[in-house]
Amino acid sequence: MGDSGYRNVTKHPTFVRLYRFVVVGASAALVQTAVLWLLVEYGGLNYLFAATLAIELTIILQFFANNAWTFQHSRHHARSDYLVGLLRTNVVRGTAIPLQLGLLWAFVNWAGLMYLLANGFAIFISGLYRYYLDSRWTWQIA
Repeated sequence: MGDSGYRNVTKHPTFVRLYRFVVVGASAALVQTAVLWLLVEYGGLNYLFAATLAIELTIILQFFANNAWTFQHSRHHARSDYLVGLLRTNVVRGTAIPLQLGLLWAFVNWAGLMYLLANGFAIFISGLYRYYLDSRWTWQIA
């Protein structure tokens, strides 16, 4: 593939959306990991309970960022559309919480990983699920 073919691929709307979704997700993963660490190390919470709280916080943050940047061409503007979008992303990401927590638990208990590293792997794997459903249902991208 020539240089112009590469540029065409990187400018394709699906590629751009996926790139932005990953940037938002990676930023949220850093926030989620920091909140998880604070809640476990300073709050004394169980890592699975702390992860649940950290995940919900980043669900809301990611919706705002994805609505404004990642899916800007199909973003929710009207208050009712915005609230429906927030509800939909919570459903999508809420269904990903058991997946992410199950992976987190498995990586800690079966693979022996430290909970913060295990959380990073769980975020990545569940992120594929979240992107597919969020793009199709929350922002209704075909």
